[in-house]
Amino acid sequence: MSIIVSQGSRYAVFFVPSANSDLYRFGSSVLGYDSYAGAAVDHPAEFKTNPQRWRKATEEPRRYGFHAMLKAPFHLSPSCTEVQLVSAIESFAGLGYVAPTIVPTVQIINGFAAVVPLKAEPSLAALATACSTIFDAYRAPISPQERARRIAVGLSESQIQSLAQWGDPFVQSNFQFHLKLTGKIRASQHQKTLTLLQKCFDRMCDDRPIPIDRIALAKQISAQASFRVVSHPAPQAVT
Repeated sequence: MSIIVSQGSRYAVFFVPSANSDLYRFGSSVLGYDSYAGAAVDHPAEFKTNPQRWRKATEEPRRYGFHAMLKAPFHLSPSCTEVQLVSAIESFAGLGYVAPTIVPTVQIINGFAAVVPLKAEPSLAALATACSTIFDAYRAPISPQERARRIAVGLSESQIQSLAQWGDPFVQSNFQFHLKLTGKIRASQHQKTLTLLQKCFDRMCDDRPIPIDRIALAKQISAQASFRVVSHPAPQAVT
């Protein structure tokens, strides 16, 4: 694995489905980007009637690739190296954890479309909390400008506290597991968007349970670049 050094790089800890899974093929094609290969992919056939609309609708999540957030993007602490972070990711996976299993469904949440668990799974939040806390040792503090920008969008008091402590307002009680498919869409387009995505999901996937059985370290080498998976170890099984 080659290591790309860039002072402007950001890192994030994601759940990214296996590259050869139906779920990943669905999500990466909806977004038009494969974060394993770092390459564009064609949208599904359902989107061919209005490709520009879908390019615009998926513009924001495309930069991150198809994923569920476990540790929000951060700059590396000056006292840490990428090699150390990769090693920590691999060590975490090697220790093993109980891999939660979800039944995936497509829903509109907070104004955007996403794949979410059909039923709440508390162990997902526990996994995200572990990633948020353990890997926080590798995070550089957020800048005052970034803090002000995040607060300006409207955060609750607990979210502001999480931002100060973990560099992310959406952890622990504010965490919601989801694999994002679009950016914000107008309320008048919610049902139409959901219907089309559900049709595509039904064709490419099924409702089999999906194990959250791997973590991925993703890297963005500059603010203009897309995130790309640089390490994705599968954990040891724990029963």
